[in-house]
Amino acid sequence: MDQNIRKTFDSTKAKVTSVKVLKDLQQVYIETFGKGGQFTKLTKEISKLPKRDRPRFGKLINVAKKNLETEFARKRSELKKEKSQGYIDVTAPGKKRALGHLHLVSQAIEEIVYIFRQLGFHLQSYPEIDWDWYVFESLNMPKNHPARDDWETFFVKSSLKPKLGSLVLTPHTSNGQIREMERLKHPPIRMLNVARCYRRQIDISHTPMFHQFEGLLIDKNVSIPTLKGTFDYFTTRFFGPQRITRLRPHHFRFTEPSFEVDVTCSICSGRGCRLCKDGWLELGGAGMVHPKVLKNGKIDPSVYSGFAFGWGVERTIAMKTDVNDIRLLYQNDIRFLEQF
Repeated sequence: MDQNIRKTFDSTKAKVTSVKVLKDLQQVYIETFGKGGQFTKLTKEISKLPKRDRPRFGKLINVAKKNLETEFARKRSELKKEKSQGYIDVTAPGKKRALGHLHLVSQAIEEIVYIFRQLGFHLQSYPEIDWDWYVFESLNMPKNHPARDDWETFFVKSSLKPKLGSLVLTPHTSNGQIREMERLKHPPIRMLNVARCYRRQIDISHTPMFHQFEGLLIDKNVSIPTLKGTFDYFTTRFFGPQRITRLRPHHFRFTEPSFEVDVTCSICSGRGCRLCKDGWLELGGAGMVHPKVLKNGKIDPSVYSGFAFGWGVERTIAMKTDVNDIRLLYQNDIRFLEQF
């Protein structure tokens, strides 16, 4: 029995000494002290010895185990120290950290602003919670207009003001038109207003909160060709030279004449497909500023004319990237967002 203990001790110590990595050291430890380990088997053998010999052999095994535990601890500390002091190649390139990027909506807004700045438009910011006067009344929208219904617009509980009315979450960025006229007082005016808007709508092409960019140009001799040329310039630079626009007659209370602006479909290039049906996709609304709106902004419509337009940023993105559900933009799915 004495020889077995000595032999097991010596062989285990030799293994510990020769080990080069922590993983191998742990394996030797399991083979020695684990459930089926060598010293575990020796301990079980004590019960087979005569009673008078059991205490002595038990003591020998405990001493051997204690010495081996010390050897294991020393070797473990030694290997950890070697690992921490390993060779470092200071000339090797570092590991690059994964960097995020602007959200797709923010990217689009930056690009839109840049394009219109080339035409002399300046970015202006106006309230997202505004008075009824600026959102509806001043824009030639009567009290019974459907857009002023509770099911179309989010109204804010507030005290009524004689002229301004109640507060609403702006359903469009057109509230900036009168505010810009009041701010500058005299044309020329070339404003671009980008802001969040709110409507009671949600489906694959609408969300309760969305971004809209509003353009307003007022000066002498502004005409429909000026409006069309502006849209063609934007479309060419944002969507590419292969996309063209058309103006389709429509009706808006704050413009006269009014148009829906269409752009050729990105999938069929205007030939017609399941998505667009006839080769065109609606981009947004536009028109020549209504004389009543100019008067409400204290600008003489007999001297000045202008055009205005308002398009959804998310819709514009969808038409450029073929995203078929704009709700994807706000679901925070990293698999989707990393594609842009």
